[in-house]
Amino acid sequence: MRHVTDEERRARLATRHALAPGHRVTTAEDVVRAMTVLHATEPATVYLSSWARATGLTAGDVTAALQEDRAVVKQLAMRRTLFVFPRDLVAAAWGGPAARVARNERVAIVKDVVKAGIDADGEGWLDRAREQVLDVLAAAPEGLTAAEVRRAVPMIDVKVAVTPGVSWTASRILTQLGASGEVMRGANTGGWHTSRPRWTLTRHWLGADPEPAKAEEGYREIVRRWLRTFGPGTEDDLVWWLGSTKTTVRTALTELDAVAVTLDGGRTGWVLPDDVAEPAGPGDWAALLPVLDPTVMGWKERDFYLGPHRDPLFDRSGNAGSTAWVDGRVVGCWVQDAAGVVEVRLLERVSARARRALDDEAARLTAWLAGFRVPSVYASPAMRAP
Repeated sequence: MRHVTDEERRARLATRHALAPGHRVTTAEDVVRAMTVLHATEPATVYLSSWARATGLTAGDVTAALQEDRAVVKQLAMRRTLFVFPRDLVAAAWGGPAARVARNERVAIVKDVVKAGIDADGEGWLDRAREQVLDVLAAAPEGLTAAEVRRAVPMIDVKVAVTPGVSWTASRILTQLGASGEVMRGANTGGWHTSRPRWTLTRHWLGADPEPAKAEEGYREIVRRWLRTFGPGTEDDLVWWLGSTKTTVRTALTELDAVAVTLDGGRTGWVLPDDVAEPAGPGDWAALLPVLDPTVMGWKERDFYLGPHRDPLFDRSGNAGSTAWVDGRVVGCWVQDAAGVVEVRLLERVSARARRALDDEAARLTAWLAGFRVPSVYASPAMRAP
């Protein structure tokens, strides 16, 4: 069994994740493919994750990939999280992790409809609501905002407290329909840093009705791409990232003929059968990544790149803030001042060479943002520190 050191794992992420300068890509689609998926919980993350990995890419280029070319699409999937998928991978999500989310959402909605007193027949109410929403969207090829859907379907225009402090709204119906692949987030009516989509039927957005993969096939393809991007990773990494079960992960690994390797610390990791050899080193590099970037969120077990810095870089719910990287390790975070200038905050000492590289990345990002200050609800303790 081959041993893969932490140093090799850091070298792999530098090249696979298009972070080392010599391995950057040119298009938003290339970025998404390199990472398997991009986190899209915060809309700005998609743009900043793309900026970090692509040469000469503008915000308009990313918008075009999402809105015009539709080479990449937004889909609620793993861990009930919104991601950007390559278009050819979304069917795997519909049959696998997104279908799991859709089933869970249905159960929760039916329960809450009854609990809130909306209708004693929660199943029937949800079926009627879904049908009416789909009918309304079928008559609107350009899509409708959530507010327009509520006005068009009065039965879902409700807001009630199911539990103290938690309100139930019509967006739950759209969420469930989106997870099932029947509707998609279409044209964004806000700026690149906001999420104000027009909801549209999948066949209107992609030109065809959804054809979900079979569940095992879907999970297998997503695991294959994850291993290409993040391998070696452990079973626990995959179970957490997929929001699935060990049985699902083990089945996929077996069907892929994945190869076991040992990792520093005594754990067992997995790689694809054609990916066992040690890759060439990436050279020196530095990167500034946004909140919830897929590199920092790609594994459950993160010590090989986080070291002692987990607590200052994650909020209490496990969401990663911005990160500053040197040669495959996180050494700090970045923030912006009142004028929008990007500043690096170090959590440890780095060499003069590394500091210059980080400052160069900060200057490059400052120029790209052109004075715009990126909003975020996921500021880490290190980002909030005075």
